[in-house]
Amino acid sequence: MKTLLISASLLGLTACAATAPPQTSAIDPVVAQENVSAPVAPKVVELGGLTNEAAAERLYQALINSNYLATQVAPTKVAVQFGNNQFLLEPSINSAGIDRILMNRFYAVHPQLQASQELPAVIGTLNQKLNFAKFVLLDQGAVIQVQGTVTFADRIEIEELRRFMLWTNGGLAQVVQSLPDGVEQYIRPLPLMPQMVPVKP
Repeated sequence: MKTLLISASLLGLTACAATAPPQTSAIDPVVAQENVSAPVAPKVVELGGLTNEAAAERLYQALINSNYLATQVAPTKVAVQFGNNQFLLEPSINSAGIDRILMNRFYAVHPQLQASQELPAVIGTLNQKLNFAKFVLLDQGAVIQVQGTVTFADRIEIEELRRFMLWTNGGLAQVVQSLPDGVEQYIRPLPLMPQMVPVKP
């Protein structure tokens, strides 16, 4: 029964290859005028010619300057909060070709489902039918990795990253809304950033 639930939930992803862009609201001219003198975070991040380590550091600083909650969790990896979800960003700079930023989400699989023979088949079906991400089973089925790739040449806009995360996040969010009751007990997102403990006054 649990295997069938997980199969049904993962197959629901096949209907979520794309999401609609959010609606924009009118800008208050008074607020806009007040923001003219405020410092503006760089919209374009120059990464060409850097090592992966230096690119991750520059990407981290750009995200912080753009008011994202981010943490550099490894020399070449940056975790960022996007809505209620977290992405792991990993620059891959290629001086002789196309640069990339790998965007990952990770989900823990309940031990009762890790040995399921249907789970690898379902993951393969997702990879055949969806084009917004690649799905990979890690640690003998204990973790599902969802990976997308943003390609660019030397420089990338923060807005491009935002739109790509929104696209991926939106597709997976639709899956969560359509999950059968109880499935969330067997597949859960893995936190990528240390949890902030509130300080009591």
